[in-house]
Formats: sequence, structure tokens, C-alpha cells
Amino acid sequence: MILQMPFAKWTGLMCGILCLGASAPAAAQAQGAPDPEAFRRQQDELNKVPDTAGDGPFPAIIETDPGLPDHVIYRPEDLSSFGGGKLPVLVWGNGGCADDGTAHRLHLAQIASYGYLVVAVGEWRSGPGATAPRAPQRMPAGGGLPPAATSAADVKAGLDWALAEDARAGSRFRGRIARDALAVAGHSCGGLQALQVAADPRIRTVLIHNSGVYNSGASAIPGITVSKETLEDLHTPVIYILGGPTDIAYPNGTDDFVRLHKVPAVLANLPVGHGGTFSQPMGGAVASVAVDWLEWQLKGDNVAARTFIGENCRLCAGSDWTIERKGF
Repeated sequence: MILQMPFAKWTGLMCGILCLGASAPAAAQAQGAPDPEAFRRQQDELNKVPDTAGDGPFPAIIETDPGLPDHVIYRPEDLSSFGGGKLPVLVWGNGGCADDGTAHRLHLAQIASYGYLVVAVGEWRSGPGATAPRAPQRMPAGGGLPPAATSAADVKAGLDWALAEDARAGSRFRGRIARDALAVAGHSCGGLQALQVAADPRIRTVLIHNSGVYNSGASAIPGITVSKETLEDLHTPVIYILGGPTDIAYPNGTDDFVRLHKVPAVLANLPVGHGGTFSQPMGGAVASVAVDWLEWQLKGDNVAARTFIGENCRLCAGSDWTIERKGF
């Protein structure tokens, strides 16, 4: 027997289950019983928020491409400034491993507006420009969880596509991709997908939002195969951006950070909970930090680096952020 659950409720519950590393009943208890009507109302309100172009120097657009139909693309609207391979790439995994490439649209458009090609797994299901319906997801009646709607391989497919487009005759991205400036990121369950993709030797840096490998060592959902041993495969600088002690991923993410010894790492905490600031205008404070990290790691911007390093780093004092660093 299969029970159908509205997309928004499923996504929220899956984020909690996958980051907590608990059984479905335990995770639901930890979060409080989900109210499907409240989730629906919240999603409807978020869908009314207009898409934004970001506040960076290259106003961004959201689009899809027939060559990559199950993904959503965020990019500067005017590509003429990116001849000669100047457009770094970020591939993204969604919270709940959902197949909604616009679930974090304000955050991802903000990044794109600073001169990035962002490829998010999933169809265009959120916002006023949505082109695909929010289909209900299926939950087994026995209490288990179905396989994730997307996989780490789907996230990686965005990277393969971008590099192929750089070489394809007739592509609007031909010759415009910075092939040595590639990053992977994700939120919650998508953060676990990012850790799976992070072993790819082409990746230059990793951003993990409100996520971390299960401390219990058990995966709550088929298709999520990360373990603490996965951290040994990291070969680039990594930043964990968590939502403080109320973030259900906080115990897992902080434990990951303690275990990291081979690569430079930052643990940045903003006490806003598991949802971060993704729904705030321009992606809020978290998007600003993500942009600075990418500007530093992929473009070598020393001004952006001051957000994270030095005694008087921007996140070190005078804000709600706390930061831990090692390996720099």
C-alpha cells in the first residue's frame, strides 16, 4: 500500500529525516507532527514571491534547457562578458533530495548574479514561473521511506552537461565555462548528495548547508549511501553552513567538521534553524556567505577571503555568526 503526501510536506519531513539520520516516526516526533495544510499554505505563499535577478553585477535569469530537461539553470542574462572561459560552475542538490530545481531559487539566482552558472537538479516546480506541477510524493504505508527523488548522479549530471556545453558547437556557453573552477553544494539531503559528488577530481570546493553525515551510521532512505568514511574522499576546501543548535543537522555537521583533517575546512553557524535563509530576499545572509566563499575559492578574491580568515574576519565578531576554521 502506498500513501500519497503533498510535495511540500514530504520535502520538509524528508529534510528532517535525512539530516537527523533517524527512523521516520522518530524524526517526525523530533520535529513535531507535520501539518499538511500549514505546509501547503507556506508553499503557496513562497510561490507568490517573484523570482529575483540577484544583486550582483550580472543580473541573473532562471531557465531550462532541452539538453538537460530534469534540471534548472541559473545564469547571468548577458553572457557576452564571459568569453574565454570565465564562468565558474556550481551544481546543487535540493533539501529533501527533492526534484524541484527551484526550491532554493532566491539563493541560487543570487549566486548566479555574481558571475556563475548554477545547475540545480529537478524540474521548475516553485515560484510564479513554475513550468511543472508540484506532484505528490509517495510514502510507503509501512512507515519506511521511498528512494530519494533525485540522486548524487543527477547532481553530477549537471556538471557533465556544463562542461559538454563549453565544447559544443552552437552552445550559448561555448568557450565561456571556467573548467578549472567547479563547485558542488546542497541543502540538507542535498548536502549529502554534495558529499558524494565531492570526490570527483574536477571539483574545486564544496558547500554543505544544514547537513552532515548521520552520526548513527545508518541511512534512513534508499539511495543515500554516505558514511563518515565518505569524508575521507574530500580533496578540496569545504565549508559547512549550519543553522545553530536548533538545526536538526547541527550534531551531524559539527561532528563531520571535527573529523576533517586532510582538507581546509570552515564551520559557520547562523542561529536560524534548519531552513537557513533560503526564502529571504536575495537568499539572505547565507547566500552572501556562500558567494564570498565561492569568490575566494574559485576566483581567488582576497577581499572575499576576509569573510573567513584573519583575526578580524567578517564572521569572527560583530554579527550573529560564529565560525571555526582549520587547515588554512
